[in-house]
Amino acid sequence: MKVLLIGSGGREHALAWKIAQSPLLDELYAAPGNPGISDHATLVALNVEDHAAVIAFAKEKAIDFVVVGPEAPLVAGLADDLRAAGIATFGPSKAAAQLEGSKGFTKDLCARYDIPTGAYQRFKSAEPAKGYVRAQGAPIVIKADGLAAGKGVTVAMTEAEALAAIDDCFDGAFGAAGAEVVVEAFLDGEEASFFCLSDGKTALALATAQDHKRVGDGDTGPNTGGMGAYSPAPVMTSTMVERTMKEIIEPTISGMAKDGNPFSGVFFAGLMITAKGPELIEYNVRFGDPECQVLMMRLKSDLLPILYATATGTLDKVEAEWRDDAALTVVLASKGYPGAYDKNTPIAHIPEASEEAKVFHAGTALKDGGLVATGGRVLNVTALGKTVTEAQARAYALADKVEWENGFCRRDIGWQAVAREKA
Repeated sequence: MKVLLIGSGGREHALAWKIAQSPLLDELYAAPGNPGISDHATLVALNVEDHAAVIAFAKEKAIDFVVVGPEAPLVAGLADDLRAAGIATFGPSKAAAQLEGSKGFTKDLCARYDIPTGAYQRFKSAEPAKGYVRAQGAPIVIKADGLAAGKGVTVAMTEAEALAAIDDCFDGAFGAAGAEVVVEAFLDGEEASFFCLSDGKTALALATAQDHKRVGDGDTGPNTGGMGAYSPAPVMTSTMVERTMKEIIEPTISGMAKDGNPFSGVFFAGLMITAKGPELIEYNVRFGDPECQVLMMRLKSDLLPILYATATGTLDKVEAEWRDDAALTVVLASKGYPGAYDKNTPIAHIPEASEEAKVFHAGTALKDGGLVATGGRVLNVTALGKTVTEAQARAYALADKVEWENGFCRRDIGWQAVAREKA
């Protein structure tokens, strides 16, 4: 099978690494890819916003299957255009991708189909939103409606913080994504990420993970796209997984189909496990980043036939088998992230991978023959272990061998699971 992978981040490096292990694979291309992905795929300098160019390349190379990694091309309808050209594609339609592309769309779906989530209101201007915040009080959550690279959400612990977040959205801090704002109830509990594939009819539960959104140790500082993750998430017991499928995933699949937007791809459900049970914080319509990295390390099965079955409506014919081991990833980011940071800083050394540990590239490039950091989140140091404690020790031991002066990381990824294991 000839496969084209769309994307250039750590998630796509993890997907490329896993797809490249498949005996079904004849050739793997990645557009645009990154220096880490080039170990597993032929990189192609395609503008993925130019759907006609992507289709032309796929036809020229007789591509059998396209895997779309990031959310932006999905929200822009790349999967629709590829499928219209007769090319099997992993990823939801533009209409179904609204689950991530619009927070308000998802909240309205939850209201229609009794999917547990926080109470909310949608606003197109600042003053009514501020009036709602004053009436509800804090803590409260302010979300830019559209795609904001994981940074359009403010969990406001004070009224003043909430009002400032509303101003940020409507003043253009998140561009067009902030033209509408969703204000929702603060949910108290423990966060977890749940991943599940759907071909529009069948659901295949994958695995659970826990992300660390805040930039600083002890979950302090501003939100980021994610500073690390581990899998499985202990809070997601078998009972909680069962409830999530029954109360959240299955009503979403049937509701989307009923509304004329059948969902094919991966559900990444951000959950809050509250006293009442699982409640939906938000949906993403692609693998999480950095959660994908820990999932791929734990997946025993061949990934390629599972993704292809999802894309071709035959998900009921496949299964996913997982290692019992835990996996943990630590994000190495550019100093200053998630604020301003220097670009093109040199990375002098990346340690060799082993069976238990690997460094995935996220925001890197080659410049004048040397590896440089081009993004905010740059490397994902990922390791397996019998326990989260062991995986954590291995990941940090490897991270400490990376030679990059402008890099930093949190030193407490996995702290909740480690505390549980020590208890």
